[in-house]
Amino acid sequence: MASIKDPEVQSFLTEGTRTGKFSYLSAAGRPLVAPIWYIVEDEDLIFNTGKDTVKGQYLARDRRVCVCVDLEQEPYGFVQIQGQADLSDDPGELLRTATAIAARYVGADRAQEFGQRNGVPGELVVRVRPTKVLAYFNMTA
Repeated sequence: MASIKDPEVQSFLTEGTRTGKFSYLSAAGRPLVAPIWYIVEDEDLIFNTGKDTVKGQYLARDRRVCVCVDLEQEPYGFVQIQGQADLSDDPGELLRTATAIAARYVGADRAQEFGQRNGVPGELVVRVRPTKVLAYFNMTA
């Protein structure tokens, strides 16, 4: 089993703008998956979502999460993070994380714009604390 602290895992999760795939169950028990923008801080994977979205409603019911980040071209690879989610609606933390996430995906020049649009009341900071990390790299090498 890998660790989110492993240098190869850290590099894979933080270089470029790969999206995460967040898996969860609907209220009716159907499996669902949604792409997410995220950042890694310390040993946590962090993303934002709306409280009233299907993801937000799932997290209100069950804090167990799984996120997969993959490399979609050769040599292919992925990191799967299973863990527990901590949720926060603290305004300062929402703005900070929304801005940091935006900087990664849309660039520093638009980060404030996206941060102010996404770091608002009704949103949540989701901090995934890993309990298990699986990593497979260079699958075709």
